[in-house]
Amino acid sequence: MGLLLTHYLGTFAAGLWVTAQFTVVGFAGSMILGVVLATFRISPVAYLRAVGLIYVEIFRNVPLVSLLILVVYGLPEIGITIDYLPSVMIAMILVGASFACEVFRTGINAIPAGQVEAGRAIGLSFFGVLREIVFPQSTRSMVQPIVTLFIGVLLSSSLAGVVGVMDLTAQVSYINNREALGLTTFLIAAIIYATIALGAGAIGARLETKLRVLR
Repeated sequence: MGLLLTHYLGTFAAGLWVTAQFTVVGFAGSMILGVVLATFRISPVAYLRAVGLIYVEIFRNVPLVSLLILVVYGLPEIGITIDYLPSVMIAMILVGASFACEVFRTGINAIPAGQVEAGRAIGLSFFGVLREIVFPQSTRSMVQPIVTLFIGVLLSSSLAGVVGVMDLTAQVSYINNREALGLTTFLIAAIIYATIALGAGAIGARLETKLRVLR
């Protein structure tokens, strides 16, 4: 343990920084694209609903590691070259958005139809109903699923090492290959991941409680 803290603290920090970038960008991108897709899924326009459905069914059922390999190694075959870090982020967003979409759609569908009809009756447009009635109320029921999505994005970032990106897990493997420390290095990585995930869960629980009180 002392060897890891004295010689490889910078290596752990570098890997954690890459993981943090993947997590923040992947989660934010998934949320933004997920909102767009959820809007498509509940849109009165049939072809938009079809686009949303097809997207979700495809990317929700594609393993992230397969998509990573396709983006990183497949796109250059057709003349599209993207750096490794953006490639991983794109793959994470494409998959994460399909799950974010279903989180938002489920929250939206939890709103009683009568409230939506009342909003339309007083002259609100489709987007007006979403903005003034649906999203403010559905947010309360989506806190924990959104936290779960965040944790999923965090943990899925560990697959970046498959395509040679030195995230936290890849750095741990590098250290272990050099020093042959067995499970010690991976235990430290597991503690780091668990700490972030538990912290996110605690924040989500507190936010959910506040929203429940406001209700």
